[in-house]
Amino acid sequence: MARLVVGLVRGFHGLRGAVRIEVLTDDPERFARGSVVHPEGTDATLTIADVRDNRPPGLIVRFEEVPDRDTAESLRDVYLEADVAEAALPEGAHYWHDIVGSRVLTAAGKDLGEVVDVFRVGESEVYTVRGAQGEETLVPAVSSIVTELAPAEKRIVVDAVALGLEEPPTE
Repeated sequence: MARLVVGLVRGFHGLRGAVRIEVLTDDPERFARGSVVHPEGTDATLTIADVRDNRPPGLIVRFEEVPDRDTAESLRDVYLEADVAEAALPEGAHYWHDIVGSRVLTAAGKDLGEVVDVFRVGESEVYTVRGAQGEETLVPAVSSIVTELAPAEKRIVVDAVALGLEEPPTE
């Protein structure tokens, strides 16, 4: 079964093992009481014993396997993954892991590099693009900048003028 990152542990809350989680999923049921998540890259399980809203930025969650503050502290800055069945997404929607690894080109064909990370800022996503020389470009995933998004082909085309990389043409 595939896994997706659904949250990031930002820190602990109190003395009884609760943690503050930045939610990185559109499905609130992933953090329902009794749900299971995994620290990224491990087979360890964390069963949600209690959850409450902490807006902003996310949730306060207590796991059955985390009895105290010291154990909770060990989860700081750890991404949490959930098991998911490969389900059809709505038209035009993509998982972040589908975007990572895509080549980013300008409309003129200039290669800006490869998407190495995706993160959320407010309600929008931003692609971190790393070029051949190690330079990074942040690309907001909005239609005025991303003119073509083809994750199946691992290709993204951007408007270099809208992104601020080129001057607009003079007439």
